[in-house]
Amino acid sequence: MILTQKEILKEIKKGRIKLEPYSKLAVGPASIDLTLDNKIRVFNPNSQHVVNENVDYKKITKLVDIVQGYILKPGELVLGITKEKITLSENICGWLNSRSRFARIGLMSHITAPFIAPGVSNKQVLEIFNASKNKIKLIPGVKICQLVLQECKGKARYSGIFRNQEL
Repeated sequence: MILTQKEILKEIKKGRIKLEPYSKLAVGPASIDLTLDNKIRVFNPNSQHVVNENVDYKKITKLVDIVQGYILKPGELVLGITKEKITLSENICGWLNSRSRFARIGLMSHITAPFIAPGVSNKQVLEIFNASKNKIKLIPGVKICQLVLQECKGKARYSGIFRNQEL
C-alpha cells in the first residue's frame, strides 16, 4: 500500500520515517521530493565497465563539485546523491522516481535500481541520465526526484554493501 501525504506525515511524526534535512513542504500528495546535493560522479572517458560482483563505480568515475551547476550532455550518465539522509523503519520501503516536469525535457533523475529497502538509513545515489538531444544544466538544491513510500507486510532491515552509502 502506497502512503499518502497524511500517512507520510503521521509516520514522520512517529519517527518511522526520518529525513535530514526535513521540510514539510517537500511532502506531496503521495511522495516526498528530494533534492540534488552539490557533488556528482562523472564517468572517466573510455573507461571499461565490467559487470561482475566486484564492479566499483568509484574506480571508473571522478567526484566533481557542482556548486555552480553541471552541463549534462545528451546521452550522458552521471551519479548524483540526495541532500537528504533517509531513514525508514523496518516495515516501510521506498521507490525513487523522476519528477514529471524534468522527465518532459528528457532528464531521467533515476534510471534504474529505484528500490529503497526497509530499515535503510542513508542518502540515495541517483543515476542521472540525459535522454534528450539537448544539454541540461543540473543545479544543486533542486528537487530532482521523488520518493514514493510503501508499507511492507512483515519487517526487514537492509544490511548490504551500500548501507553506509556515500557518493
